[in-house]
Amino acid sequence: MFYVILRVALRELRGAMLRSLLTMLGVVIGVAAVVAMVALGEGAKISLSKNIRNLGTNLLIVRPGIMQEGHVRHVTAQTLTRDDARLIEKKIPEVIAVAPSNSRQAQVKRLNKNTSTNIVGTTPAHLSVRSLNVKSGRFFTHRDVIGARRVAALGLSVAETLFGSREAVGEYIKINGINFRVTAVMAEKGQSGWRDADDQILIPISTFQKRLFGGTHVSFIWVEVKSEELMATASEEITSLLRRSHGIKRGEEPDFHVRSQIDILKSMEEMTRTFRYLLAGIAAISLLVGGIGIMNIMLVTVTERTREIGLRKALGAKRNDILKQFLLESATLSGLGGILGILLGSGIAYVIGNISEWGTHISPESVLIAYSVALVVGIFFGWYPAFKAARMNPVDALRRE
Repeated sequence: MFYVILRVALRELRGAMLRSLLTMLGVVIGVAAVVAMVALGEGAKISLSKNIRNLGTNLLIVRPGIMQEGHVRHVTAQTLTRDDARLIEKKIPEVIAVAPSNSRQAQVKRLNKNTSTNIVGTTPAHLSVRSLNVKSGRFFTHRDVIGARRVAALGLSVAETLFGSREAVGEYIKINGINFRVTAVMAEKGQSGWRDADDQILIPISTFQKRLFGGTHVSFIWVEVKSEELMATASEEITSLLRRSHGIKRGEEPDFHVRSQIDILKSMEEMTRTFRYLLAGIAAISLLVGGIGIMNIMLVTVTERTREIGLRKALGAKRNDILKQFLLESATLSGLGGILGILLGSGIAYVIGNISEWGTHISPESVLIAYSVALVVGIFFGWYPAFKAARMNPVDALRRE
């Protein structure tokens, strides 16, 4: 009996193909929006998670806090120094390595070639802390830091921009007009956290402060902890140590923040979750519009087929049979719309991913949920027209012109 009803439902839909397609449009758009946006969101989340985890989940970041100035304006505190980094390395037993760093954009030249890139002043521990490798040459040493020597390690993309295929080690470049000798070219790293690790130049932090940009404060203190299990302990000890060192009293806000890669990962996941809720709301509105469209068309269909309903009832069809027939037609409309929406959403995600080189990930769960919701919408909004058809009096229906 079910297959007979299904054949009748498909025949009726084929008989009004254009109207059926237009009716499904709202469901198609809603499902496509869910599939495409979730695929893009999941791809972005996976990519960012990979980049953050590449830095290591046992990494703590000490950053300057925010201070109030003149009861009105808030400014970034400039209280972190290289002495703080040395203190952390000396006093915290859970720590493996500490690398203070500053960074600033600058113009870099070699002969007739130039580029604007990120200049990072740091220490040799930066290699371990940020999981970097040297492709050729040698990274600068502690002696270079002590002597504030003008030496530089080039990120791979900077080396290719300035030197092309030529060997850069041993050559000279100008950073803000000052000569620097290239001692190393870094191995390819790609996106690392918030920046492109290949589009930067690493120099001794003392050189950064004394010869290029001035100042004595640092923007970050990167702290590598022995294991992920010791992260919370190390974070608490660093906070306590720096509060004492900076003379911050109990109850006062510190002039620094200690965050871990895990904290950043959790924040990112919360943002992704909020983004999903927003997308779910947009898709729900689209599916709601689609459901209303299905209800309208099914009501029109019931009116057009009043005599047919009366004839079937006169020949012995029960209310339940009529109800099943129209519910199945409504579910078929939304189900086909869901399939088209899945195909359209997958195609959109694929095209956007290829054009923007933004990774996409179509999860089976999102496809299943989107399709299930489309079916539920069809059944929910098709219930009233089907119920109305099932309650018709066969005599009145047959009399209708």
